[in-house]
Amino acid sequence: MSTLKEFQKAGQEIYDKVHLGSMPVAIKFVKNASEFEDLKVMRPSAMGEEWAMCQGFTYARRWGWNVAMTGEDSFCLPGAGSLGWLDITEEEMYESQIRQGWHKSPEAERRIFAFGKKLTGEGGLKKKGEYKGFVVSPLPKSIIEPDTVLIYGNGEQITHLIQAIVYDGRNFPVSGHWGFGESCFKGGLLPFLNQIPEVVIPGTGDRAFSGVFDYEIAIGIPASLILEVNENLFKTGGRLNMGMPIKTLISRGIKAKLTPGFDYLRKTIEERKKGQNK
Repeated sequence: MSTLKEFQKAGQEIYDKVHLGSMPVAIKFVKNASEFEDLKVMRPSAMGEEWAMCQGFTYARRWGWNVAMTGEDSFCLPGAGSLGWLDITEEEMYESQIRQGWHKSPEAERRIFAFGKKLTGEGGLKKKGEYKGFVVSPLPKSIIEPDTVLIYGNGEQITHLIQAIVYDGRNFPVSGHWGFGESCFKGGLLPFLNQIPEVVIPGTGDRAFSGVFDYEIAIGIPASLILEVNENLFKTGGRLNMGMPIKTLISRGIKAKLTPGFDYLRKTIEERKKGQNK
């Protein structure tokens, strides 16, 4: 069992070594709001505000804030509903999404719901119902021992993290997307429920509400793997690892005859030189 200091140390080292643009986010799921009482956190409802869960992630990773939320703190009711934080039925959730018009037809929306259930699994669905909120905190200075760690970065940075995750040939990340609820559901909840890393392509809410940059993707990692991920960074391929900054292959030994246009210019220059030397 890792200690808070070990999580903090791993978070800082991952941030530094991978040159992340924002801090890894520690996420701890809670069964009721009473778990917030002894923590110094910002809670939107205490300030007369409502946020989306993905906004909490942004405040943690970019501003260094500690944020606590339940369904009472969120204007993103479908997101809070998908996490099991609200007293709403599946049919009510379904009806809300039909009215949004996100997908082609009611039948298409049914298939989306079925896919979400498949990702969660029967055990995950049961476990999900036990939790009604979360605390998010920047991992390098986290105030909580996380259940999930959510890390944003560009494609190269996330590739390094994936390579570190699977260095031992296990814990392969999964990837199933529909463009909504990516950070809160796939990046936060599912790695906790299923103990499997999840690749995140930030969706509509992430882009519209929480200021996710256009180049950013993310990965949600079960907290139990974070120390191992930190230990395995840059080991893939040994000295051939692409490293940070990224070492791309710069081809050598190429001649100007590579393309017809290059070849034409090379021959033209050579013929001109021959004429000048006569």
